[in-house]
Amino acid sequence: MKDRYVVDTNVLIAATAAHHTTMRVIDATPVDVELRNVIKDWLVEFESGDVRMLVDSDLKIFDEYNGALNHNDYGRQVVLSKFSTAAVDFLEIEYDENGDGVLSQALSDVVHDRADRKMVATALEAHTQFGEGCIAFASDTDWHEWEAKLLEHSVLLEPIIEEWSRQKHAEKQAR
Repeated sequence: MKDRYVVDTNVLIAATAAHHTTMRVIDATPVDVELRNVIKDWLVEFESGDVRMLVDSDLKIFDEYNGALNHNDYGRQVVLSKFSTAAVDFLEIEYDENGDGVLSQALSDVVHDRADRKMVATALEAHTQFGEGCIAFASDTDWHEWEAKLLEHSVLLEPIIEEWSRQKHAEKQAR
């Protein structure tokens, strides 16, 4: 595990779906219980370890988490735990007129999911400030599509269920 992560929302949702405290049905990908448990185990390690969470200083990433999770959901509790233990780095990024993270033209041309741009911009700023910027993700296969260009710009990716996500990405590309 690295020292710092931007955590994609899909990680928090899938881990919540797998967590034993979850009392409701959660629509999460993947549906496979074993894969969800791998994601949950990663998040448990992230929460309990000396690992920092990366968010933008305007808290748009935090707002995304809050929009996807209920207060008592495990994924949200992990985020709140990081906040309450001062294990969060707040990074100043720029936003465009739509409220999306501003990226270079080379990255904007590739990162088509505008909601993910704030995460990329935060990881870029983390690299500038700390020498590393990593995005952890589970089920969003777009990250694989953008991987080469992100690596060119020193944004690392950690696909938590890599074999599954690469297979899903390959299937998507074949369509």
